[in-house]
Amino acid sequence: MSSDPMLSDPMTGRLSSDLLQALHEIRAVQLFPKGATLFHQGSIVMGVYLVEAGEARVLLTTGQNEKQLLEVAGRGTLLGLSETVHGGRYRTTAEAGYRTRATFLPRDVFLAFLREHGDFCMEVVRILSEDLHGLYYKFRNISAHPGRPRHRSLNEQLN
Repeated sequence: MSSDPMLSDPMTGRLSSDLLQALHEIRAVQLFPKGATLFHQGSIVMGVYLVEAGEARVLLTTGQNEKQLLEVAGRGTLLGLSETVHGGRYRTTAEAGYRTRATFLPRDVFLAFLREHGDFCMEVVRILSEDLHGLYYKFRNISAHPGRPRHRSLNEQLN
């Protein structure tokens, strides 16, 4: 076993151990205190974050400038993946839920890695497809219950 906690302690996310091992070579680990921002909605995409320990809250700023909780991302989750592949700007904000360790992979390095490793590129395609199907399922459930309140404050969502 490796002495690296990222590799010696399997993550509960959707990444294969082979992909985690390969990413080990190009990663830059960062520690985020509770409430720290990994990236802001609307900012230019710099890269992808892999949550190694702790959690990150994925938030969407609504028209009333309130934050709506979309997801609590745990260990093994790639944040900003679709934006990093596509380019442009982040569509959400990611904040550390509590002390969080995340690997940052710059966009150019990550895309070069995917170009060189077709098998891992297909794994990322699978993850993006799963994300799309998950969003479809959520949208279908919201559409099936149109009378249900859709916007609650972040404090209401967390309590």
